[in-house]
Amino acid sequence: MRHKYTNALIDETSPYLLQHAHNPVNWHPWKPEVLERAQKENKPLLISIGYAACHWCHVMERECFEDEEVAKLMNESFINIKIDREERPDVDQIYMDAIQMMSGNGGWPLNIVALPDGRPFWGATYVPKKNWLKSLAQLVDLYNNQPEKIQGYADDLARGIKAINLIENKEEGDSFTTERLNDAIGNWSKYFDTYLGGYKRAPKFMMPNNLDFLLHYATANEDDSVMEYVNTTLTRMAYGGIFDHVGGGFSRYSVDMKWHVPHFEKMLYDNGQLISLYAKAYAVTKNELYKNVVEETFIFIKEELTDANGGFYSSLDADSLDENGELEEGAYYVWTETELQQLLQDDFEIFKDYFNINSYGLWENGNHVLIRDKSSEEIAEKHGISGDELINRIDNDLATLKEARQKREKPRLDDKILTSWNGLMLQGLIDAYRYLGDEAYLNTALTNAEFIKENMLKSDGGLHRNHKEGKSTINGFLDDYATVIEAYISLYEVTFNETWLKEAKNLTDYTIEHFQDKDNKLFYYTSDEDASLIRRSVETYDNVISSSNSIMAKNLLKLHKLYHEEPYGDIVRQMVNNVQDNFAENAQSFANWLHLVMYGNNNFYEIAIIGDDHQRLGTEIAKSYIPNSILVGAEREGNIELLKDRYSEGETLVYVCIEGTCKLPVTTAPDALRQIQSFR
Repeated sequence: MRHKYTNALIDETSPYLLQHAHNPVNWHPWKPEVLERAQKENKPLLISIGYAACHWCHVMERECFEDEEVAKLMNESFINIKIDREERPDVDQIYMDAIQMMSGNGGWPLNIVALPDGRPFWGATYVPKKNWLKSLAQLVDLYNNQPEKIQGYADDLARGIKAINLIENKEEGDSFTTERLNDAIGNWSKYFDTYLGGYKRAPKFMMPNNLDFLLHYATANEDDSVMEYVNTTLTRMAYGGIFDHVGGGFSRYSVDMKWHVPHFEKMLYDNGQLISLYAKAYAVTKNELYKNVVEETFIFIKEELTDANGGFYSSLDADSLDENGELEEGAYYVWTETELQQLLQDDFEIFKDYFNINSYGLWENGNHVLIRDKSSEEIAEKHGISGDELINRIDNDLATLKEARQKREKPRLDDKILTSWNGLMLQGLIDAYRYLGDEAYLNTALTNAEFIKENMLKSDGGLHRNHKEGKSTINGFLDDYATVIEAYISLYEVTFNETWLKEAKNLTDYTIEHFQDKDNKLFYYTSDEDASLIRRSVETYDNVISSSNSIMAKNLLKLHKLYHEEPYGDIVRQMVNNVQDNFAENAQSFANWLHLVMYGNNNFYEIAIIGDDHQRLGTEIAKSYIPNSILVGAEREGNIELLKDRYSEGETLVYVCIEGTCKLPVTTAPDALRQIQSFR
């Protein structure tokens, strides 16, 4: 196909950047030589940041960046840079902070105008054409005629960008107590929507790390009210339109209070974290709904986001072509009542009740998004059939819809492979195997772990960020290391293959060398080998994905239990000490950190299994939800301190220990679990 315009993005691999490669705007990727050119020509930078699955990014592209009038102004007056935020979260973090300081709001597309050296002085998210042209013209006039005003504002903003990310190194004080934690959860619970789950607001984000911590807290403290809230949220999410009942997997978030209408993009990182969360919740509750969610999400990942070599792709777009050939959000996923009647025929009435093909499930333009609000038992009773018959009929109906849906134009695929998101999915698969026991999860996990090891690991022991078309690029960021280390430790716990533990330790030591702030012990988001930006960011807030520092702290705590001679334990203590002042008033934004409070105030168990039957016993023990533990095992002694001098000929022994002090060994999983209970 011949294109009227082609710009420098044509040489990139990011699907998002390639989407803009034929805009009339002279886009450039973020590269040092582009910034140097801006300084030579004394032109401001126009930096536009988005991602492939972003609906409003596509809208602004159609309205502005494909428009020749807009392109003429942009090309004459600016050096234009397009950034895939998923490839370059380091740049995105800084400019997102900038726009939030300027306007109080953020989002994507994120559009920034900056001095040639990268310091921003104006920003906006989605802007329609008329306003975009007006804003740019005013900025050009200001830049040319009042440069001192622009310079002053950029100076102030740069200072603010640096200041809001400073972490004070605090002298070691009192640790965060159980009493303070209980108070923090009490404050947090004021925002719980105890009827529909999630928080009392719309849109509703799933926040897996929040629910993961609350599951830990509820089980450790036998807190029925928090546990009920977790179960309500997990059930409502699984019932909602945010979960794809036809093809499996979760969308990004719901625009309403009842988890009904999603923002239809489907991201790898959400689904990896949710597989892990639902698997853990199944281990606690044995709720078959949770198991089904894991199974169906796994099918989605295998069918839609898995590369032939074992890596996982990034996302499916929110938009797809409708019956008129127009890109429309959600077109692939929604159904009219007439369509459903024609496809399901005699089964329609039951399906209608099950998935609310009524005013409750109606979205817009006569389209329905499937949503449940009743249990299978209620629907079966209403229609006078058994529960098994109902499930069989619904499963057949969904298979019919899946076959019909596959004839539609699929959403666009972002097929870049990101290390950190693969780490999150790898962790999800390991947890699915650990708590559900299906070997398919482990086999897929092992293939992915090998893919990361073979394709993302650099010769110097570091990691790449991105992989596409057989080529790995971009120096890894802290979340790439943190998530892979976490997954490799977990993979060791279910396989007892010390290769994965060794890889985790090597990556941890590399991270300490190249990412750590030696004063406050926290970790910078970028390596000391990366080009400097306005600031070297430190990520501590747990957002939709847990902060890279909180994941690293948990990793270091676990490795400290196995390698006492290393400084890992001291590092964790200082990291937590420097951020714990935030816990009381903002627990939900530090949810992943709060596991460390639980570890510190309760027992943390080291479970060592030695003998010929170590694998079977390990698998049996691992099925129990014990978040405050690490599991090690070997046929003889292995290289881990916990396993040394514990082998007994002809026996397989289980030792339950705390900081290396162990109870008498036992020979069965139930006995080991009873010892853990007795420690409490």
